Amino acid sequence: MAEAKQVARPLSPHLQIYRPQMTSFSSIMTRITGNGIIVGVLLLVWWLLAAATSPDYFNFVNAIATSWFGDLVFTLSLLGLWYHYLAGIRHLIFDTGKYMDIKSAEMLGWISTIGSVVLTILTLIIIHL
Repeated sequence: MAEAKQVARPLSPHLQIYRPQMTSFSSIMTRITGNGIIVGVLLLVWWLLAAATSPDYFNFVNAIATSWFGDLVFTLSLLGLWYHYLAGIRHLIFDTGKYMDIKSAEMLGWISTIGSVVLTILTLIIIHL
């Protein structure tokens, strides 16, 4: 039996020649936002547990949750929530077998990305009215 000749090939996809695409960006961002939302949920749960514990502990956690850091965490979590929601709708559309061509898939990726930013800004405006 002949031995298979080992050919030096790059890893797939080869990162030096791979052109990033909206579909891959959307897939990666869906995973990142899904995990990132957990940070906001943990801060929220910590805040609720502190409220149930004692006034002093609540004041400590509330100072963190309402600081610039808490605002940043909650804003990014809101952005992640909207993106994850829109990307989920995008995947439900794909499950129907529609818009599977490259141009349509990229369009839906852009809609998810831009839509999440717009919805986050609108939500923040409504919250701060």
